[in-house]
Amino acid sequence: MATVELKATARTETGKGVARKTRREGSFPAVLYGEGKESQAISVDYNDFYPVIRTAAGENVILELKIDGAKEGSCKAIIRDIQYHPVRRDILHADFQHISMTKEITVNVPIEIVGEAVGVKTGGGILEVILWEVEVECLPVNIPDGVKVIVDDLEIGNSVQVGDLTVENARIVTDPESTVITIVAPTVVEEVKPEAVEEGEEEKPAEEGAEGEKEEPGKAEDTEKKAEK
Repeated sequence: MATVELKATARTETGKGVARKTRREGSFPAVLYGEGKESQAISVDYNDFYPVIRTAAGENVILELKIDGAKEGSCKAIIRDIQYHPVRRDILHADFQHISMTKEITVNVPIEIVGEAVGVKTGGGILEVILWEVEVECLPVNIPDGVKVIVDDLEIGNSVQVGDLTVENARIVTDPESTVITIVAPTVVEEVKPEAVEEGEEEKPAEEGAEGEKEEPGKAEDTEKKAEK
């Protein structure tokens, strides 16, 4: 994997007020840590950073971090975390980890679906992705852009587990029993039809004598006369 250069500036002041000022000036606050060194507060220009994470490697890109104002002017690093504004999606903060090119690291790598499952193509099934990324361990130069999952032969009811996956020059450390994708049958909604009224059958009137039923004319009067006798 190629190394991409990224410029940064050492920060001597921290706090919310300083962070807001940094963002107004076109940069965002960040921190660099790792490899047994003290954490270093830095700032990175938005315009320099966005092209970096839009490469094929995405957030797993290996950086040649050049820090203006730091004792060690340059070091290898990877992106460990990016915090975005929940609405505007501006970058609020980022974490960078100092790495050694000769020591293995653990990173999350995206799943890449390859092909079209026969259960979807001819059976009308639905491909459900359960895991969108897996954790791999490898040397920085061997970080894969993604882990491919070939689905062409999968039928309805088939699934792929992490243990079925392989990636060159790296070990997948996510639980091998975890399901990555599965092909499920389409959901069938049965139409409920109203019960048909048989020919010649009419709705029955309410039973006589029910509460609130009106008495026939003259009936109450005849009853009263019988009671008097």
